[in-house]
Amino acid sequence: MYKLLALNIDGTILKNNGRLPRETKEAVDYVKRKGVYVTLITSRNLLSARKVAKALRLDGLLITFQGAIIGKTLDDKLFEAVIPEERTFNIVQILENFNCNIRLMHERYSLGNRKKVKKNLVVQTVLSSSDPFFYPTQFVDSLGDVLIDEPMAVPKMDVYFAGDAERDEAAAVLAKSVPSIDMIMQPGGKMEIVPQGVSKLAGLRRLAQHIGVSLKETVVIGDGVDDLPVIEAAGLGVAMGNAPAEVKRAADWVTRSNEQLGVAYMVKEHFRKQQRIEFLQKLKTKQ
Repeated sequence: MYKLLALNIDGTILKNNGRLPRETKEAVDYVKRKGVYVTLITSRNLLSARKVAKALRLDGLLITFQGAIIGKTLDDKLFEAVIPEERTFNIVQILENFNCNIRLMHERYSLGNRKKVKKNLVVQTVLSSSDPFFYPTQFVDSLGDVLIDEPMAVPKMDVYFAGDAERDEAAAVLAKSVPSIDMIMQPGGKMEIVPQGVSKLAGLRRLAQHIGVSLKETVVIGDGVDDLPVIEAAGLGVAMGNAPAEVKRAADWVTRSNEQLGVAYMVKEHFRKQQRIEFLQKLKTKQ
């Protein structure tokens, strides 16, 4: 009996054009009627994830910023972790010695440097994971200079390099120089920097404990390398058809791609066999 369903957003419930299919909305409604708690588990900021949750008619807690913030709204949080102001400044000082695009992901806005690592990178990073109306983005020439006068503590930093080799070189320097951070490596030269101990898996554990559910009672559906640990730990880990091979190998179940409505297919195929949780609990009580 599964009591919690955690869904990644980009590449999972959204199609490649950013659209949320009607069939996915119907599938989420279907599983909610079974009494299952549905959440989103994403690297996106809370404001952006909240917008997607509203379209899915979800009003529960969301796991955002790779698990650094778990909450319903910015004023209603279960958990929050940030990289302190001084450490954020130190990280920026190191990264500004490399050819990279840096984005400081504050809970209400992002601040980035104007350096272009490759053609149209700045535009891609703005449009890929946030809605400017909900999450404004500002670019400056030097983040270090700005942080001297206006220090920032942030739940996450996104850093884009021309390739994995440059990213790994910078990561090695950060690992030696900056304590209490974790680095999440993404394809295409991207690195996400979060407070130490923050991850999607840690976020799922916190939410599950809060609502009284064990990890064995959870279903996770994702498509990215950063979803791999949480897919492995879930009671039922599901990889999208568009996920990398290593994610598919770690999963208990591989569904169709996001373009082929993989979430809707998996939910209808699996949860139709599960009775409503309230009904199952009554049966258990009678026994």
